[in-house]
Amino acid sequence: MTAKAETATLFHRLHEGPEPLLLPNAWDAGSARLMESLGAKAIATTSAGVAWTHGYPDGDVLPVRMLVSTVVAIARAIRVPLTVDVEGGYSDDPATVEETVARIVEAGAVGINIEDGAGAPDLLCLKIERAKRAGQHFGIDLFVNARTDVYLRGLAPEGKEVTETLVRAKLYRNAGASGIFVPGLRAADEIKAVAAEAGLPLNVMAWPGLPAAAELAQLGVRRLSAGSGIAQALWGKAAALVGDFLKTGKSGPLGEGAMAYPAVNALFGKR
Repeated sequence: MTAKAETATLFHRLHEGPEPLLLPNAWDAGSARLMESLGAKAIATTSAGVAWTHGYPDGDVLPVRMLVSTVVAIARAIRVPLTVDVEGGYSDDPATVEETVARIVEAGAVGINIEDGAGAPDLLCLKIERAKRAGQHFGIDLFVNARTDVYLRGLAPEGKEVTETLVRAKLYRNAGASGIFVPGLRAADEIKAVAAEAGLPLNVMAWPGLPAAAELAQLGVRRLSAGSGIAQALWGKAAALVGDFLKTGKSGPLGEGAMAYPAVNALFGKR
């Protein structure tokens, strides 16, 4: 078994519990290395954070070459498993999605997130099948985390969200998905129902009102993602600092809560 195949197997095992896999979402090599240094067992990317870093909005518009270069940089900087958010695969053509996922795997990923968005579930099934094929080309069992936007986009009538989520989970599982990601799912009873019946490890996203990780474990959740939350928090902090600096020219606030230069620099020794 190759080193990459072993890393992929490890990433699958991290979803076996009993505690949820806590995944911070990085947007570049530096943020990924920092998260690894703080104890993250694996690193995920945030599509929003990566897009913003390159000056693009989130939403399947980031040039694939920029995503690939980001994955190469992150993979060089960390040693833990890496899973990459490929949004909707940057194409509605399953064959093109396979090619893109192959580039992501070659760059260093052992897992991906791929979403249905407003598209038809059958289309995502085709993309999942082709993504798994891309992993097989490199001799790995790629962890394909199928994201459904039933809650985020209001794709089901009120009170029918769990039913629609489970219908899609079955389709995605049969297509070869390794996990089901349901951002916006936060009510304890609904989480428990999806976790019990989806037949796939359940991934939820940090969200106001979401139960704490210990309770999520009891409800059956196997993965908790930060999503774009960390990146957004830092954008907010940066906006406040820059705004104050431009207004007052004061140096003091720039040092408040700052990580010391030597500590940051030490993260990036020879890897």
